[in-house]
Amino acid sequence: MTSRSALHLSFQAGLCLLLTGALTATQLACNRGKIPQGLPTFELKSASFSGDTIPNQYSSCGGEANDSPVLTWQSPPARTQSLALIVTDPDAPIGNFTHWVLYDLPPDTRELPQAILKKEQLPNGSRQGVNDFGEIGYDGPCPPDPSAHRYVFDLYALDTKLNLPAGASKKQVIAAMNGHILARGQLTGRFQR
Repeated sequence: MTSRSALHLSFQAGLCLLLTGALTATQLACNRGKIPQGLPTFELKSASFSGDTIPNQYSSCGGEANDSPVLTWQSPPARTQSLALIVTDPDAPIGNFTHWVLYDLPPDTRELPQAILKKEQLPNGSRQGVNDFGEIGYDGPCPPDPSAHRYVFDLYALDTKLNLPAGASKKQVIAAMNGHILARGQLTGRFQR
């Protein structure tokens, strides 16, 4: 088992212990975020995927490049002031394990190139948050089990800049987006070790 897989399992085991404690249903729902249903949509796609399969190059399993994939999208709504991207694995044993948090992308951005640097602030002014590996930037798929997992890329068009400091968590970004989401683009890829 790679050290990254061991970290993933250790993190999940710790959260599972926490979840079996005295958390209420309301607290659990809060941890999942408050993204409204039925949002207008816009297209999000990736030339990096092979169909819906995420190639090994975009994996964090030992020996792989662990590059973020190329993402492209169509124009978001006219009132968009910034974009935010959150990538999660809903098939993780704890559910919704976060692989990437990126926010305050300029509204005229229409693509992310491959291999975004793991820096808190990018040259275009956008900021990266902390993923569930405890690291800044993108860390790709490397599920702790051999079954195929889905990796959901959610791109949100917002009517404001979040102006959060770099290194924010997914929970902080979702809380700041509350009431400001105009539309969402969604792309799901699959990865299996």
